[in-house]
Amino acid sequence: MAEVAYFFHWSLCSMDAMPLEELLDWRERAVGIHNRINAPES
Repeated sequence: MAEVAYFFHWSLCSMDAMPLEELLDWRERAVGIHNRINAPES
């Protein structure tokens, strides 16, 4: 979940309170945003 903490600038304390399913949802969002930002231009 380091990606989530890094991407959203969240502390481990705030993430510790979240259920695993929610963390995985935020990770998926972070990956999607990252991929859109870094997509090659066509």
